[in-house]
Amino acid sequence: MERDVDVIVVGAGGCGLTAAIAAAESGASVALLEKEERAGGNTWLSTGSVPAANSRFQREAGVEDSPEIMAADLLRKSGPHDAEATTRLLAQESASLVEWLVDEHQVDLRLITDYKHVGHSITRLHAPAARKGEYLVKDLVIAAERLGVDVITGNPVAGLLVEDGAVMGVRVAGERIEEYEIRAGAVVLAANGFGGNREMLRTWIPEIADAEYFGAHGSTGEAVTWAEKLGASLGNMNAYQGYAAVAYPHGSIVSWTTVEMGACVLSPAGERMGDESVGYSAFAPAVSAVASESWVVLDQRICDYVRGNEEEFADLVDLGGITAATDAAAVADIIGAETATVEATLHEYAQVAQGEKSDPFGRSEFGFGPLVAPYCVVRSVPALFHTQGGVAVTDTAAVSRPDGTTVPGLFAGGGVAAGISGRDGASGYSSGNGLLTAIGYGRIAGLNAAAAAK
Repeated sequence: MERDVDVIVVGAGGCGLTAAIAAAESGASVALLEKEERAGGNTWLSTGSVPAANSRFQREAGVEDSPEIMAADLLRKSGPHDAEATTRLLAQESASLVEWLVDEHQVDLRLITDYKHVGHSITRLHAPAARKGEYLVKDLVIAAERLGVDVITGNPVAGLLVEDGAVMGVRVAGERIEEYEIRAGAVVLAANGFGGNREMLRTWIPEIADAEYFGAHGSTGEAVTWAEKLGASLGNMNAYQGYAAVAYPHGSIVSWTTVEMGACVLSPAGERMGDESVGYSAFAPAVSAVASESWVVLDQRICDYVRGNEEEFADLVDLGGITAATDAAAVADIIGAETATVEATLHEYAQVAQGEKSDPFGRSEFGFGPLVAPYCVVRSVPALFHTQGGVAVTDTAAVSRPDGTTVPGLFAGGGVAAGISGRDGASGYSSGNGLLTAIGYGRIAGLNAAAAAK
């Protein structure tokens, strides 16, 4: 077969960039196509945190961990699901993945030691120093270009070229470009999930279909549909990552580190809505079931701590996204709730954090302890970040059919592939699950697509 390149990668987020790097490093020629005008996808919008077990960075910090412990943590949070083998595989590969990115491709990832974050019993998240995904994307773009990969933005893939059941390339078409085809030995689908497709959301995840969507606009699900039409199995299609508190109207996340350090989340009536420590994803439906907005209440200690460690939160402070409140009455005034209600809520919350009474919602961890006036208040909304279901893939990232065969020439990772956050809902998401499947399966897909093309 005549071909234009060895490997085509569809989507230039974390998964696609990593796949392109792995394929190019193996000696394959690579075309990396992105429909948006900028590389990054959901990775750009994330904190850039990749969990890894028994990395050398953990060992240097005296942290004992193992892939087995990591897989057990993730499965405990997710519960049973359709991609449990993927969980174990990615946990096993995680340390070598992070070390490969840092040592071979100069990607800045550092072990976060000041918190564990949701779903992890051990400090194992590795992130850029600023804890912003855009820095991870920029490092990956530089690494890809260093290997001769052209990151071609503004070129949306409109479909796959299929001959005799095998994927032979892609068709590219858009409003501002003339339609063309590229032929290759293998294609990697790395175009994320379907968070930006309301029709697919109503089919698969109706509970979140009408929520605010704060993921990448290019995540519209067509890659999942292409693979399904070729007979691919689907898995975990009802699962998603939510975020309980996106600052409104600023649009940046209210770091969940605030909650881990002791913040609580109040409804428009000035009442708590559940155990906030279940995590930013699991708590999202708890908020959306009560109201379309909420208020995160923290204190100055927490504000200063998180601001000093997380650039995005510092930006939120600088933009005026946090309002000071001298006491509970001032918090009530900001929220628009009854003063007596807010005073009672914060008083009870302080008693719970001090251990004077049990929490009616079951929360047991309060970071710095009881909140201390003056308070800081952030108006926020619950949101959908990205879907966690997709096509079934093998341990080589080949797209799999129900009978166990694979679609020749087609590989997938990231949000296109079935994720590791449970079968349904938002409660199974552990911090870094999205990037683990993106970066982890990106590397696996790139290596095996290059091998298949050869």
